[in-house]
Amino acid sequence: MPNYVVTIEGTYEGGLRCVARHGPSGGTLETDAPRDNQGRGESFSPTDLVATAAATCVCTILGIVAQRRDLDLATMRFRIEKEMVNDPHRRIARLPMTLWLPAALEADDRRALEHAAHTCPVHRSLHPDVEAPIEFVYG
Repeated sequence: MPNYVVTIEGTYEGGLRCVARHGPSGGTLETDAPRDNQGRGESFSPTDLVATAAATCVCTILGIVAQRRDLDLATMRFRIEKEMVNDPHRRIARLPMTLWLPAALEADDRRALEHAAHTCPVHRSLHPDVEAPIEFVYG
């Protein structure tokens, strides 16, 4: 039984574009098929959203740890790359992520943050065939 359910509804707009609405907030986002898969690439593709979800989930989890430890991560940045493959079928193969964190973090805080990064719900939900390394850069 799920502990928490969020409903997202949407419509297919034609031209390989969808609009989704977040039930709790009413916020919307558009997706578009990427140029390398018959789309216009004018917005995030569904697989771009997977990459975005992974990176922002990790940052959110690190933010939770930072609040508990009274750490300032206001300068934290991320970069994630989405690498697709077509063989034997089109899918995400790799999601390498780099996080830039403050240099002043103590060793025990760094260990706690690095451990937490690998426990984010999106990271844990990825298929085992998707490589998702995380590089931590301090300073």
